[in-house]
Amino acid sequence: MKTIGRLSRGLPAPGLWLWALPLLFLAVFFFQPLGAILRLALEQALVEGISAYEWGRVWRAVSFTLYQALLSTLLTLLVGLPAAYVFGRYLFRGKGLLRVLTTLPFIMPTVVVAAAFNALLGPRGWLNLFLMDWFNLSQPPIQILGTLPAILLAHVFYNTTIVLRVVGGAWAQLDPRLEQAARVLGASPWRALREVTLPLLRPAVLSAALLVFLFDFTSFAVILLLGGPRFATLEVEIYVQALNLLNLPLAGLLSFIQLLFTLAMTVVYSRLAGQRAVPLSPRLQGEGMAYPMTWKQHLLVGIVVLGLLALLVGPLLALGFRSVTTVAADGGIGWTTAYYQELFVNRRGSLFYVPPVVAARNSLVYAAGTVAISLLLGLLAAYALARPSRLNRLIDPLLMLPLGTSAVTLGLGFILVFNRPPFDVRSFPALIPIAHSLVAFPFVVRTLQPALVSIPAPLRQAASVLGASPLRVWWEIDMPIIGRAALVSAIFSFTISLGEFGATTFLTRPEVPTLPIAIYRYLSQPGALNYGQAMAMSTLLMLLTGAGILVMERFRLPGSSGGDF
Repeated sequence: MKTIGRLSRGLPAPGLWLWALPLLFLAVFFFQPLGAILRLALEQALVEGISAYEWGRVWRAVSFTLYQALLSTLLTLLVGLPAAYVFGRYLFRGKGLLRVLTTLPFIMPTVVVAAAFNALLGPRGWLNLFLMDWFNLSQPPIQILGTLPAILLAHVFYNTTIVLRVVGGAWAQLDPRLEQAARVLGASPWRALREVTLPLLRPAVLSAALLVFLFDFTSFAVILLLGGPRFATLEVEIYVQALNLLNLPLAGLLSFIQLLFTLAMTVVYSRLAGQRAVPLSPRLQGEGMAYPMTWKQHLLVGIVVLGLLALLVGPLLALGFRSVTTVAADGGIGWTTAYYQELFVNRRGSLFYVPPVVAARNSLVYAAGTVAISLLLGLLAAYALARPSRLNRLIDPLLMLPLGTSAVTLGLGFILVFNRPPFDVRSFPALIPIAHSLVAFPFVVRTLQPALVSIPAPLRQAASVLGASPLRVWWEIDMPIIGRAALVSAIFSFTISLGEFGATTFLTRPEVPTLPIAIYRYLSQPGALNYGQAMAMSTLLMLLTGAGILVMERFRLPGSSGGDF
């Protein structure tokens, strides 16, 4: 009867025991490293002092981080808003496939994004090869790598899908009769857009812009690989000070400054996200959507579709083709699988050489560990959150804090705290999936919680009355309902771990690299073979994450728009 009474209230009582493991995990592996960074920053600023040279480096890093993030955000909105309008108002063939394809860049690991642009625009990239062959040139005419435009272009590539999902989803939900009423009252199309549609979409646009700015602000691998060391954002400067110059106090101060910025932006985004709802009224499904009729509408849809394919899909296709082609000295291009075959070979015969296939195995092992950790913690937290309470309202924001913390800052915090047994960065490889789980854990909670809330209480009550134990009730009632959400969570955690680069650069040992670390090493070394192997590894990583996206789209919960970030 006690079990029946508990189930009659909907869900198992949350209790402190459900929160115990998730909160312990956050306390040990998130708040403790952040506390160590804060202590180090205060020690540097108040005790040891900061030289004028160090202040100069701090100011340059902060100013350039803000500058490039602002430029990147404006360019992303310039590309994304017209595409959001097309997705929110028009039907056309291949729209569903294009939506999936435009999601690929956002999920892609940052090292794969850098490799894709290298394959398209780099000295050995397709565009340079074509121009050199067409105009009989001896040197690549396009020298965009190592410049600010390369960084901006990669950020637009990476974050346009945020505008598509957030603003496009809001545009599709907006009641078209509001704009139609304005037109009937004499407003021109531009005035109706300016005075009716855009004010209603303003919260969604601001939320998307702030989220894009946050991702650009904390960008690391894109700037490191495409911009080079002279473009030092806060992330890159932390990396240089901690791992290259071994100046941990200054790295801690930089991490603290970045943490203040990102947490402030996360708080503002959370408030804006609560205002994103657009006015809804009863209407037919798909109302407001139509196939393009006039030549202007056809032209608009065609330009947007071709532009998205060129910007978002073109670099990924260039990466795949570049991994199976060779370029001769005379400019001739041939097909080959040698780069993939070399992934399994230790051609140098060195005891210290780690074949790329070993790096791939390491990534898969770490990804599996990330799935196990994030699912266990996420399931406990989701069950606790599924029933509203005052405790849940206090704890819920804490679960989202890792999303506002950069991976580089987490990596530095781990080095400061876990430098002695039993948790030693040098001898405890489980710290890598633990760090990855900090990023995946909030996504798992947000995916599982709605599915748990949707379970009807009478189902549990009926099973309990018929003699099922609490464990059997969970296995035969809860699991079939939340199974799809759990699968999506597992795939998302797996893909996050596969591509994580920032924290892993601090935690991995040279003899146990992950796939993104190996790609970075090979891209940094000269030689056609190293370049080809980097392209091959990036292609494999792209295919793995792309397959994960397709499965997530296939098993997405009914009624979810996929527009929430």
